[in-house]
Amino acid sequence: MKTAVRYCLLPVVLFFWAWNASGQRVSLSTDILGYVNLATLNAEASYAVARHWSVTATVRYNPWTFNGDNPGRQFQRRQQSYAAGTRYWLWHTYSGWWFSGKIQYQEYNTGGLSGPSAEEGDRFGAGVGAGYTYMLHPHLNIEFGLGLWGGYRKYVRYSCPSCGLTTGKGDGVFLLPNDVIISLSYVF
Repeated sequence: MKTAVRYCLLPVVLFFWAWNASGQRVSLSTDILGYVNLATLNAEASYAVARHWSVTATVRYNPWTFNGDNPGRQFQRRQQSYAAGTRYWLWHTYSGWWFSGKIQYQEYNTGGLSGPSAEEGDRFGAGVGAGYTYMLHPHLNIEFGLGLWGGYRKYVRYSCPSCGLTTGKGDGVFLLPNDVIISLSYVF
């Protein structure tokens, strides 16, 4: 019986020893400023493919409408956004300065924030960014970053967030700030 337990535990011990020996390759993070942006839920997964390179996948989701029962005061910044990209780390992955590039898709509905009008549509584009990651603990980091993205958008404008009266439609290019982040990251 003891021999069987040893043979069963040996692969588990070797797996965790190899996991720790391989270094920190996976990171999961969430942007704290995203929650300040009308409770936008967000997550980013990252995988280190080399000493200076990592690949990332980011998801943002905001389904909330505020003051929906009062049409004159309704506002929202609803979105679902998906991005995939890379980061180049000057020192090594998950520590120090980094530069990033990505492609992104966003479906959005924004209105009532700075005036009575609303806009919804789709955006496709690419972006660049830069930032700094500070190691708080061997498995916990805090990241600071700024980004810019641009591309093509197709949209519809409304006179108010709840009435549905169309005031315009269009498509064209855009350039917007993106990825203003203060993020907590757990590194495996």
